[in-house]
Amino acid sequence: MSIFNKDLHKNQILALFCIFLFFLPVSSLYGQSSEIRILHVNDFHGFADPSKPVGSDEILGGIAYLSDRVNELRKEKPSLLLSAGDMIQGYNWANLFLGESVITLMNEMRFDVMVLGNHEFDFGQEVLRKRISEANFPVLGANVEGPERVNPYFIKEVNGVKIAILGVVTEDVPVSTHPKNVLGLKFFSVLETVEKYLNLLKSRADLVVLLSHIGYPVDRMLAEKVKGIDVIVGGHSHTRIPKPVKIGDSIIVQAWEYGKALGILDLTLKDGKIIKHEGYLEEIKPGAGRKGPAVQTLVDRYNQRMDAVLNIRIGETQVDLNGERSLVRTKETNLGNLIADIMKAISGAEVAVINGGGIRSSIKKGEIKVKDVYNVLPFDNYNVAIKLTGKQIWETLEHGVSAVEEEEGRFPQVSGLTFKYSPSEPKGSRVKEVFVADQPVSLNRDYTVATNDFLAAGGDDFKTFGEAVKSSRDFAVIGGMMKGEKVVYSDSGRWLRDVMVEYIKGKEKIAPTVEGRIKEVQ
Repeated sequence: MSIFNKDLHKNQILALFCIFLFFLPVSSLYGQSSEIRILHVNDFHGFADPSKPVGSDEILGGIAYLSDRVNELRKEKPSLLLSAGDMIQGYNWANLFLGESVITLMNEMRFDVMVLGNHEFDFGQEVLRKRISEANFPVLGANVEGPERVNPYFIKEVNGVKIAILGVVTEDVPVSTHPKNVLGLKFFSVLETVEKYLNLLKSRADLVVLLSHIGYPVDRMLAEKVKGIDVIVGGHSHTRIPKPVKIGDSIIVQAWEYGKALGILDLTLKDGKIIKHEGYLEEIKPGAGRKGPAVQTLVDRYNQRMDAVLNIRIGETQVDLNGERSLVRTKETNLGNLIADIMKAISGAEVAVINGGGIRSSIKKGEIKVKDVYNVLPFDNYNVAIKLTGKQIWETLEHGVSAVEEEEGRFPQVSGLTFKYSPSEPKGSRVKEVFVADQPVSLNRDYTVATNDFLAAGGDDFKTFGEAVKSSRDFAVIGGMMKGEKVVYSDSGRWLRDVMVEYIKGKEKIAPTVEGRIKEVQ
């Protein structure tokens, strides 16, 4: 072949190559863009059926309807389905089966990843191990040491994008579940844990998602302090975030509670960076949706088993019994009064102090069934009465109102006493007066105080309760029952919910009111 022919051959190849490049998509030349969709829920708590909150005429939720929307949205774009914790405990549909029903549900819905919530520990470590072993998806908890088969992170490729999902749970788990549930476990700083793993994950993945059960305020703090978190999918605070919030380089989302909404976040990435994001909450409205048939069959199966035990009439309420989260954690409610009154009466105590966070549902005016009470008091707690000085009662109430602005579960519901507090004052000096039996509390006198064993053990960080009980001469927990000089009543043989069931049966009709036991002053 002549030199001329060789050059002609090279030119022909070059021309063909140029034509090939011309017809290639632009993204192949300058970096391909990819779209992914993150679908997310949090704080489901076993609310499988649609529900109508007290004070509302709108029915929301229903996991069969939510699952149908998940399946439809998955068809549109490559997707991840994430849970930000508190799935397996809270409502009868979950509690009666120790969370087995929820894990079965999540497997059916093909969840990709879940992070532990604080209430995942409520059935104890043995049950938690069993639930994790049943899951067809990884369960995360990077800042927890001890639980078996819990991973710090998970990396999954979706539509060519490597996504690292790092999971963290609130550091308050040891005080937000019964201390016995976390014996031997260690919980580390969320901030330090995220910083520890972030560089590693950035080197291994295109996108870092923090799956967190720490609450929206802490999510915001992390976004401000730690650079490199692309997306924070949150839970724990039950926050309704209608549109994604951008803080620094981080996108924060959270999908309310109880399966009443599905979170949708669409991301477009190019060269490993998010170049566009759009997101929203889609409320789950049964009247406008369809049921996923497989999930509805599963829900019905567990409902039948549940109703065989709990669908029994015990009495009637002539008023709505208000246990809404936003109320029992911020003010006196008639349901809080009823429960505290029952505990005081049964134990023979002078006063009762319980945590609003232990009340998890309302009961609408009309017929009361066993399942309604079990929904209100889902935790395995029993009635305890201990001796506290008036000073210790004051300190207990101070702690109870110390985080009212954050709607923490420590807010007190009371019986046998009244008190005034000012939320605008510094924490630790908010309580202004306390009366017991219409008399100013005597700081040096001993009173008998009814509470639940969770608070008596120091739960919700009620140190005054915990220290008083454990300082009791000859203190011991024998057969699950607290004993000691300062423990004057301990009924570990009956859960509080069963005590409440028997009380309502005996009364037949009830109509508790708000009486001014707790007054907010400026």
